[in-house]
Amino acid sequence: MQATAYTYDPETRSGSVLLDDGTPVPFDAAAFDAGGLRLLRSGQRVRIETEGAGEGGQPRITLVTLQTL
Repeated sequence: MQATAYTYDPETRSGSVLLDDGTPVPFDAAAFDAGGLRLLRSGQRVRIETEGAGEGGQPRITLVTLQTL
């Protein structure tokens, strides 16, 4: 699934992405680390993988990585 990086805190390695419908979905350090990224900037296009539901019934992000063509 694709999304756009919305927020990122380098100290906690967590943040949120915006789904294509504009819904913000948070991710934790484990999802960020799973993607092997070192930095994420707001507006970058990313690929995410989800599993089940997290807080508020939103999908729980398990992986965040850069979208490549």
